[in-house]
Amino acid sequence: MTRVGQPTATAGPHPPGEPSPRRRNRRSRWRLIVPAVAAAAAGGLVALGQTSLVSSLDAMLPDAGRINSFNRPGTITILSSDGKVVLKKGPATREKLPAGKMPLLIQRAFVAAEDRRFYQHDGIDLLGISRALLRNLQQGAVEEGASTITQQLARTVFLSQDRTIVRKLKEAALAGKIERQLSKAQILEQYLNYVYLGSSAYGVSDAAWIYFSKRPDELTLPEAAMIAGLPPAPSVYSPLVNPELALRRRSIVLGRMREAGFIDDAQLRQADASGLDLKPAEPKYFANPAPWYTSWLEQELPKILTKEQLEVGGLTIRSGLNAAWQIQAQKTIDTYASGSMEGALVAMEPGTGLVRAMVGGKDWEKTQFNRASQALRSPGSTFKLFIYLTALQKGMKPEDTVVDSARCFGKYCPKNFGNRYMGKVSLATALQNSLNVVAVGLLQKIGYDPVIATAKSLGIHRELGRYLSMAIGANEQTVLDMTAAYAALVNRGVYIQPTPFEEIYGPEGEVLWSRRSNGPRGSRAVNSDIADAMVWMLQQVVRGGTGGGAALGDRPVAGKTGTSEGGRDLWFIGSIPQLTTGVWLGYDNNRETGTTSVLATYAWRTFMAPISKGLPVQQFPPKPVLTGSFKPLPTPKKDAPRDATPDEGATRERPTESPPESEPSRTSAPDREPPRTEPPAEPAPTETPRPEPPAAPRSREPAVPPPAPQPAAPAAPAPPPPIGAPPPP
Repeated sequence: MTRVGQPTATAGPHPPGEPSPRRRNRRSRWRLIVPAVAAAAAGGLVALGQTSLVSSLDAMLPDAGRINSFNRPGTITILSSDGKVVLKKGPATREKLPAGKMPLLIQRAFVAAEDRRFYQHDGIDLLGISRALLRNLQQGAVEEGASTITQQLARTVFLSQDRTIVRKLKEAALAGKIERQLSKAQILEQYLNYVYLGSSAYGVSDAAWIYFSKRPDELTLPEAAMIAGLPPAPSVYSPLVNPELALRRRSIVLGRMREAGFIDDAQLRQADASGLDLKPAEPKYFANPAPWYTSWLEQELPKILTKEQLEVGGLTIRSGLNAAWQIQAQKTIDTYASGSMEGALVAMEPGTGLVRAMVGGKDWEKTQFNRASQALRSPGSTFKLFIYLTALQKGMKPEDTVVDSARCFGKYCPKNFGNRYMGKVSLATALQNSLNVVAVGLLQKIGYDPVIATAKSLGIHRELGRYLSMAIGANEQTVLDMTAAYAALVNRGVYIQPTPFEEIYGPEGEVLWSRRSNGPRGSRAVNSDIADAMVWMLQQVVRGGTGGGAALGDRPVAGKTGTSEGGRDLWFIGSIPQLTTGVWLGYDNNRETGTTSVLATYAWRTFMAPISKGLPVQQFPPKPVLTGSFKPLPTPKKDAPRDATPDEGATRERPTESPPESEPSRTSAPDREPPRTEPPAEPAPTETPRPEPPAAPRSREPAVPPPAPQPAAPAAPAPPPPIGAPPPP
């Protein structure tokens, strides 16, 4: 019997030198704990190292958030003044579907065709790679790709298409980061918006329209399968290029959709038996409704953005273009530039410099030469603006009298139209009737340099030759520059450089340029009273002079006509308070039109009459009272050179030839339109040949237009459409 407290055999005294059982148990427990703790610590260190490695790698890679604002290099979206898309240039997705709007049928078709384990992998599908490799080896051709949808998205947005090991490693790393930062739904939607699908289709919305003229949600099963089969080789599988190959590729996609359980056997058979049923359409925003305007805009763009900004792409430009006015402008030029005649029109706001419409010819597909911004043409009597304006600045007044009579200036003998002379007339009357002799006489009295300075202050930067025929248009100019000069007077003497830009946004939506903060600042060209007096004189030209054909019945118009020798150039530049519009008509090969600028006045009115109906009626400032005193230059002696100290190398008038005559004078506005079968019957004026023009400055160097075809007989200019005749003055 064992007593309480008496040691048992197992609990008895242990041999000397051996640890007690309790100590042995404690050591056994530590033998188990220490490895577990060590393993946990090692696992934690590995996890921490892996997390640190992933974080370090992610920090070296682009942010996946940039996918939402991805744009391919060189893409530009041009908006009209009201924010509507006019044109998308470059490899742009023209219509993206917003989040949550991608049809389920399209998602399933692409997942089956491109990445059937899309929802199971984390960006890289090793099982898919093995399967694709095996299938391609069995078929002896590349029938299945190894890249996941995530990898393809990474390659499209962040990488090139180079087939190198380095690119594939970057692609894999980026795919992993994209999977960590975006959901599967986001990845798939962005991929379907950006994937190239042939025939200028970037994204499924573009492809649905280009191949079937449908929205994505209108696509049928065979149509969706055909589009889903395009990514591996868009140009090869395109049904517009290889319809039979496209059908075979569609069958493969339909088979994979059946394998994935997305469709049943009946759907497979029905879809596989259907035809392509294509209905091709041009990509949206691909046709350019305003090519003359947008081409000028693109030429101006490098002047305000850096090369790097232009190369990145994704620019959105809100322009000054009024789309409805542009249509009316093109229609006007097409109507009045008959036969092989050409024309140009520029409409701009005097107070902002924004060009609202620009037409540089009749057929953009035939020639891209922009006659509004590039063609150098004799401005004829529209150049008299600078002569009369300088005379006012020198102290003359609109009511001051001048003598209009046949006379010579040395050996230079200008003539009025029809050799008609009015004797003693006011300065305003001389401009109203576009009297050549008076204009040349004024130039002689005030000198070349003041006139050149006035012209330069109003944006005329081409070199002006110092010769008397300058007064009647010997120095060639562009329609754009001349229109901007006239607009400055309506802006009460403040010149603003014409611009097509309202705002420019970068690929992230940031404002890169704004007209209000970065645009051209106005510069004071002439005193406001002088400008107002000049505008008043230009109103008389329309009320009772050569510009009568441009009169609008409900509002004032100020403008000036211009006709060069033989009617080679027909001009009218006119303004209402809100808008200045310049019109030019003529032939590229400089042949005679056989008519006068009366035709240009009717073209101007045809453009302005409908668009002005949407503008409030405004008045020009009243005629100011000028108080200056004029001191003419000393009259040169009879034996002095007829052109006082012209620039060295400048072309002088030829004494045996006549200068350009003016438009036919009018003392009242025309009371009817010209006949429908014949141009206005005024005789064609004659002029000395224009001197060789000097080179254009900077970006306005003119291109050489192709010569217009020479018809057997001149075509009669088209008559104006029947609109109300202007009221009598």
